[in-house]
Amino acid sequence: MTDPRRERPDRLDQPVEPGRVRLPRFDPEAFGRWSEGIARYMGTAQFIVWMTLVIAAWFAWNTLAPAGWRFDPYTFTFLTLILSLQASYAAPLILLAQNRQTDRDRLGMEEDRRRAAMQKADTEYLTREIASLRIALGEVATRDFLRSELTRLADELDEAAHRREKRARSEWEEDRKVWEEDH
Repeated sequence: MTDPRRERPDRLDQPVEPGRVRLPRFDPEAFGRWSEGIARYMGTAQFIVWMTLVIAAWFAWNTLAPAGWRFDPYTFTFLTLILSLQASYAAPLILLAQNRQTDRDRLGMEEDRRRAAMQKADTEYLTREIASLRIALGEVATRDFLRSELTRLADELDEAAHRREKRARSEWEEDRKVWEEDH
């Protein structure tokens, strides 16, 4: 079944369907780049110089040219209209360029914040690792500690050997006395 409103779109007794007005499509990114280009150019000294030259030429033509050739008499109404038109288009283009720059700055700051968070996490991890290594090194024997322990053990072994030797001599002397008594 067909919709009667679609059969005859030119009927005046029925309301127009929403969405029927087709506006031209444009790429917002391309338009944004174009507006940034214009805003950048309008912010240069070159633009100011050219604008000044055009306005000076306008003044000169409309004040010095013969009366029949002047297209904008003394109050320069047409020049005022042109400058107002330029300003009315320049302001939104500049704002659009600023908004795009703000968006880029925001994305840059978010990326910087993300990197800073990662670096902070990495730094904290490395700090914990260094602390655990320090604790582990605190439990590891140093060269001086090992030297002192080996010296102490050598001294103990020397004392034990000396005692054994002394005991062996005394036993040998006792055995000799017993042997001499028996012989």
